[in-house]
Amino acid sequence: QVQLVESGGGLVQAGGSLRLSCAASGRTFNSYTMGWFRQALGKEREYVAHIRWSSGRTYYADSVKGRFTISRDNAKNTVYLQMNSLKPEDTAVYYCAARLLGTIDWDYWGQGTQVTVSS
Repeated sequence: QVQLVESGGGLVQAGGSLRLSCAASGRTFNSYTMGWFRQALGKEREYVAHIRWSSGRTYYADSVKGRFTISRDNAKNTVYLQMNSLKPEDTAVYYCAARLLGTIDWDYWGQGTQVTVSS
């Protein structure tokens, strides 16, 4: 059974940085794409970034491009989201997700971690 566990959220001032981690377990993830999503209070969940585990190729939403960096550590089976130049509008619960390469649906989700950016 795939398990995704996020950590690293917290309270930070605008302009600050946080690094989120997503520890993945339950299988080998070379055939998976890993993603980060976020959901602000009262809003729909939105896509943030994703990475193809095998190639390391990365993709970003326009709203975070140039400020956030997604990466993975094969040895630790962990995906990271480095968030710099944070803005109050980045405040949300951040979720890690996984899907098989070539598929559309995100099959596995973590429980989420809260990120709050104060102005």
